[in-house]
Parts: sequence; C-alpha cells; structure tokens
Amino acid sequence: MSKRSDQQYLLNKQYRDAANLKARINLHTRFKTNSYDWFRFVFDQFNLPQDASILELGCGPGNLWAKNLDRIPQSWEITLSDFSPGMLAEAQQNLSSTKHPFIFKLIDAQQIPVGDGQLNAVIANHMLYHVPDRSKAIAEIARVLKPDGVFYAATNGQQHLSELDELYGFLVPDFRDVVSTFSSDAFTLENGGAQLAPWFHSDIRVYEDSLVITETEPLLAYIKSMIPFDELQIGQDKLASLQQLIDKRINSEGSIRIIKSTGVFVSHKLITPFKV
Repeated sequence: MSKRSDQQYLLNKQYRDAANLKARINLHTRFKTNSYDWFRFVFDQFNLPQDASILELGCGPGNLWAKNLDRIPQSWEITLSDFSPGMLAEAQQNLSSTKHPFIFKLIDAQQIPVGDGQLNAVIANHMLYHVPDRSKAIAEIARVLKPDGVFYAATNGQQHLSELDELYGFLVPDFRDVVSTFSSDAFTLENGGAQLAPWFHSDIRVYEDSLVITETEPLLAYIKSMIPFDELQIGQDKLASLQQLIDKRINSEGSIRIIKSTGVFVSHKLITPFKV
C-alpha cells in the first residue's frame, strides 16, 4: 500500500499532529499571488439552508472555520472530524475561544457513524486522496446526505506545483515514488469527477493562484514536510546543498515561480446512484 493511503503511516507520522500541514500552509499563505484566501473561497461555494447540518471529514486544524468565523450562521450544526487524534485536538484548541458550538469527532471516512440521509453537506478539503477505499468513502458520504445534500470535495490538479520536481529530484533520484505518497494524484481535478460520478453530478470551481517564493527557508520547510527524511536517511550535507541551490535560484532570478492547480468539486446526489 502506498504511504499516501497507509492509515498507520499517516496517523503516526505524517499527520500525527499539524506540524507538516502547517509548513505547507505557511508557504501558500506567504507567497500566493491570489490575495483572496483559499478558505474564504471554499466557503463561498457553500449554498446551504440556515439550519444546515454539516460534517467536515479530515478537518485538520480547523482552518476552514477559523478563517470564516464571521460568516457562519449560529444555527448551523457543524461536526468537525479527523482520523487523527492529534489533528482533532489542534482543531479543538484553535476553535476553543469561538462562540459557535462545534462538535468534534474521530471519524474514518470509510465508515461514517451517521444515519442515512441526515446531513445537508459533507466537506472533504484535500483529504480524499488519503483514503484507502475511496469508492467506499464516497458511497458513505452519499448515504449520509439528504436527497438534496451537497458534497464539497477540494483537491489539486495534475500539474499542481510541478515546478518543484527539480528540487525533489535533487534530494531523491526516484522522487516520484516518494513525493507521490503525499500527492493528490489519486484524486485530482482531472480524475475526481469520474470517481464521484456513480453517486454525484459534479461541477468544478477553480481557484486561480500561483506562488512567487522569495525566501529559501519556507520552501525548504515545505519540501521537508513532503519527504520522509528519516526513512530515506538523507543527510544534512544533502540538505545544505539543496539550500544553496535554492539560494542561488532566488538570488539570480529574484524568486522561484510555481503554478498551482486547485479547486472544489461541488457535487449533488444522483436520484438513482449507478451500480459500481
């Protein structure tokens, strides 16, 4: 099994807490060219009733809600869930001072402890590619949604951050076998619609953005969050050489420019799901 969907690896190492995720979010936050916040964009896609019942799968540190506290109707019943206790604890801490009565639960997307047709919306923000059995998870999501319920699934496109390939390759010659463990290639903007199609009719809402990176350390932190240095035994000398390479690029060109490909599937339940 790829580490991308190896639940024990993700639970005990990659997403034991929010440290790796924070390094990645920091790079996007500091060097994005679109001044409009990603989490505000995701929230913009919601078209839900005032009394909506909502479940977020893989909530991470709760950034979607922390960034939109001024927009959340008090009557929304929002359950934030993650399969990682560490992530869920960070979400609880980050939202502890808010007035909204969030509910927090440990949930595996492949077996959602909710009755049939109970929810107005399910949200999965950059997490479906980590699920070992996506078909089972998507079927579960369709099951718990009301007939007019909506599934919001954010992911990346196939060319997302592809300019980083050279830097990954500097550290690991066969980097695609390593970095792909945390990439979104199992559920992308290009192939996700077909995976959702047995249960949902979907539209894609694209978030236009890119990165213009002018500092070395945040980019190094991002790369280190993507590669299991301990397992590959990559030494500090190799890392220092990569730092010099990035320094040289930034000093000579002024920045490192990287294209992003990101968006949200807005998916409505089919009246009669196809058999799979």
